[in-house]
Amino acid sequence: MSYNKYSKEQKEKILSRILSGEESISDIHKETGINANTLYRWRDEVKRTGLSSTTKYKKAENWSTQDKFLVVLETANLSEIEFSEYCRKKGIYPEQVKEWKDACMQANGGTSERTSKVNQELRKEKKRKVTKRAGS
Repeated sequence: MSYNKYSKEQKEKILSRILSGEESISDIHKETGINANTLYRWRDEVKRTGLSSTTKYKKAENWSTQDKFLVVLETANLSEIEFSEYCRKKGIYPEQVKEWKDACMQANGGTSERTSKVNQELRKEKKRKVTKRAGS
């Protein structure tokens, strides 16, 4: 069976089922009659092309933190119009990306704030030790 034998919509529906992880390729093959090797090739093509091709087939709440972080990075310098278009293509809401961005900022900000506080405490402790030695 050739690659072009199936419509884009049919292929996307099948890929969605494959990538959801809820059904095996074997089960989909039995149900649809599409050669299992073709199904594996479609899946592998999507995985090879990376995030932009796979995430639109998965529900956003099931995305890995790495996928979410990549979306935050990919959208960081987009205009509002480009950002909206990007979200439509991915099948995600702009609010979700904003939440993911906030989570990234809080995660990184919390670490730097803690590091800053620890460094301040270390400086104070060094000053105390230097002052004690000078006074001795």
